Amino acid sequence: MSAGEVRAAAERTARTSYGRLLSLLAAQSGDIALAEDSLSGAFEEALRRWPQAGVPDNPEGWLLTVARNRLRDVWKSAAVRASAPLDDSVRAVTDPLADHDPLAIGDKRLELLFVCAHPAIDEAARTPLMLQTVLGFDAADIARAFAVPPATMAQRLVRAKRRIKDARIPFAVPDRRTMPDRLPAVLEAVYGCAALTWRGDASSFAGEAQYLAVTLAALLETEAEAWGLAALTTLTLARRTTGGFVPLDEQDPHTWDAALIAEGEAYLRRARPDGSPGRFQLEGAIQAVHCDRRRTGAVDWAAVRMLYEALVAVAPTLGARVAKAVAVGRTEGADAGLDALAEVADAAGADGFQPYWAARADLLARAGRDAAHAYARAIALTEDADVAAFLRARARAAGR
Repeated sequence: MSAGEVRAAAERTARTSYGRLLSLLAAQSGDIALAEDSLSGAFEEALRRWPQAGVPDNPEGWLLTVARNRLRDVWKSAAVRASAPLDDSVRAVTDPLADHDPLAIGDKRLELLFVCAHPAIDEAARTPLMLQTVLGFDAADIARAFAVPPATMAQRLVRAKRRIKDARIPFAVPDRRTMPDRLPAVLEAVYGCAALTWRGDASSFAGEAQYLAVTLAALLETEAEAWGLAALTTLTLARRTTGGFVPLDEQDPHTWDAALIAEGEAYLRRARPDGSPGRFQLEGAIQAVHCDRRRTGAVDWAAVRMLYEALVAVAPTLGARVAKAVAVGRTEGADAGLDALAEVADAAGADGFQPYWAARADLLARAGRDAAHAYARAIALTEDADVAAFLRARARAAGR
């Protein structure tokens, strides 16, 4: 097997298993950095050995075994025990990981999500820590999602991991008395996973986000926002398309997954809040309106606009405000949409926010006005090659 094929197999395993493996390895040591080092070493060993020996039938199990052995070597080191003693519960067993079933890693990931939401960890670092440690995203990708310099995000993550180790924060799901305080950050992390992989299919991290959202909602049973997030991730996953980028309202709804749509709608019905609906319930409802085009053949833009107005009232994020302006443009005309978008122009981060420029370019083109600068800015801020190609084609059409 060639080195390229081995590297591709290792990368596939990293995409699908990194978070699960790390959660399992870190569960009892309480040292995320040590677990990361052990797992990285296992991947390095795979790149050395797999070209000659071949990729094992169960690469995840192979990596877990190698990483676990590396952890054992560290635990046996007298120097490490003297400088960073383990809990008595860990000392009491010869193999702290022997009783863990790799098939139950999904639960361990949820445990680690809630660990990362511990109140002793800086609030600004909780969701990024989950995205990197549990869900396996690169610090640079997380930095872009949070609109901060990569170096700043890296420092936050290092401090958070050190805090977990030094404070001996236990790896356990909090009981229901403390879980509500940690839940918002956990939901935000799963949402972030879905947002960062919005074009992925069920076998990608988008599928992982949907799995975690549904599992978490089932665990909590009556938490409306958790069911809203389960609906949101499921309905978004139902619309995955292959090939180049196609805007949502131009996709053929008959290519969408009817079973997933029905599943997502069922989750949304379970999201019954005691008071006003929260952010994820509203976003799930917006996705449900779009998915209903499979039945009706048309987007109910009035309903979409109403839901975005409610969403902006609950969570006035830059993305929600831009999307609301787009909905205004579809209900009242492009000029009205541009007026609504003008209210966002001076918001912090708007100038570097790609969806703002993409929306402005589209509204200007629809209004018959010069959209060249807006398209150029949207293209420059796009990291997805398919989206960039789509925008270039639209820019050429608008310039004719």
